[in-house]
Amino acid sequence: MRMILTAAIAACAFAGAALADPATGTWKTQVDDGAYAHVKISTCGAKLCGTIARTFNGTGEYKSANLGKKLVWDMVPAGGGKYKNGKIWQPSTGKTFKSKMSMSGNTLKVSGCVGPICKKQTWKRVN
Repeated sequence: MRMILTAAIAACAFAGAALADPATGTWKTQVDDGAYAHVKISTCGAKLCGTIARTFNGTGEYKSANLGKKLVWDMVPAGGGKYKNGKIWQPSTGKTFKSKMSMSGNTLKVSGCVGPICKKQTWKRVN
């Protein structure tokens, strides 16, 4: 009985890893207001969210007050490498934008809009 239970647990763990969303991982943002970040994208239930994992400026890595804060949340997989209905926070302005993402290989195009104002970035996969 113990061997069957152990095999079932291992199978579930393997299935969870196999079902991981392709966008999960760490992504390097573009420079915004002289700094950039590594954002760790992970699953949050059926959606994706991203947290600031490391921050960098012109002199290298530094300990920003934004470390650990959510940058992306509520991103819904829409198939074909596309994500919709999310939110993204811009630390340099403190504004939150409605957001969507599109992934191709190791590139993640992120865009967000507040009313008629839209901004875009292209992020590169770190791992």
